[in-house]
Amino acid sequence: MPATQSQIVTWSLTAGDPPPVEVFNPTGRSNVIFLCDHGSNVIPQALNGLGLSEHLQRRHIAWDVGALEVARQLASRCDAPMIKSGYSRLVIDPNRFPGDPQSIPRISDGFEIPGNQNLGEAETRYRSAAFFKPYHRAIDKRIRHLRERGLVPALVSIHSFTPALSCNTPRPWHIGVVWNRDPRIAKPLIARLQRLPGVCVGDNKPYHANSPRGFTLSVHAEQPGYPHVLIEIRKDLVNHREGVNYWAGVLWEALEEIFADHTIYRIEHYKK
Repeated sequence: MPATQSQIVTWSLTAGDPPPVEVFNPTGRSNVIFLCDHGSNVIPQALNGLGLSEHLQRRHIAWDVGALEVARQLASRCDAPMIKSGYSRLVIDPNRFPGDPQSIPRISDGFEIPGNQNLGEAETRYRSAAFFKPYHRAIDKRIRHLRERGLVPALVSIHSFTPALSCNTPRPWHIGVVWNRDPRIAKPLIARLQRLPGVCVGDNKPYHANSPRGFTLSVHAEQPGYPHVLIEIRKDLVNHREGVNYWAGVLWEALEEIFADHTIYRIEHYKK
């Protein structure tokens, strides 16, 4: 019986495509691991931009502007590794559970994604194997490296968010700290950021940790009981070098003392 379209993948990565995962400062000595789920808007050459204009490929639907640069600076200051997903979340979102409607979005922020319509099972599996799994294996590998040395990791995921929703509802926060049950990094970080004059800090804003439910920290940190936090920075504040430098500095001043507290590096499961 001939294979149906749902059983066939007709494209592959080329030599001109970047790797699916990149690790910055892989020899970093810190217990901390920085993560950047959405730091790239790259789409494989064979997918022809998923049928989107270059303008849409540069919009927030494709990536978190400024997040990668902030994450790299923090990793450098902390002497920690930073693990980055190499492709746009429109190809497959590394921070969504497989099977979630936004894992490979057909529509994002009101824009139809032509290259994601009517995908077969083979295409979905291929994207997971080529992009999603390598990123998460790299995170697992770094965690395993620390655990084999008897160390407990702390995971920090860096993101950026739009100044307004698609309905033009403004978001007043300059920075958001997103967490679920584990307060070890989140609460002292919020307290330190709130001391800054003129800075509006979101406690589980603009998103709550459970809405939408993120994959990365849930699986790699919350389930095993490692300290963790997700940080969201408003993208208009970090879409230029001066803003990246400023907010990386602000965050490092707030995080440095928290990371120096050795009592946070333990396995602990927090109840609701």
